[in-house]
Amino acid sequence: MILAFEIALIVFSLLLMLLVLMHKGKGGGLSDMFGGGMQSSVGGSSVAERNLDRITVVVGLVWFACIVVLGLLIKLDN
Repeated sequence: MILAFEIALIVFSLLLMLLVLMHKGKGGGLSDMFGGGMQSSVGGSSVAERNLDRITVVVGLVWFACIVVLGLLIKLDN
């Protein structure tokens, strides 16, 4: 059971990193160093960006839940 949650934690960690890197830079950060600050966002966020935000939040919550459950399982195992 612990091994399954450890594997899930690794998978969700990699997925969360990928999702965060897919977000468009808002300016004022590292994205400006690579030319991301040159673009202007006209019309607000698109449907794809909103869906990416929602997916990132859900994956983040599942990642957090995996950490909590894994911590409880390790604590109960000792």
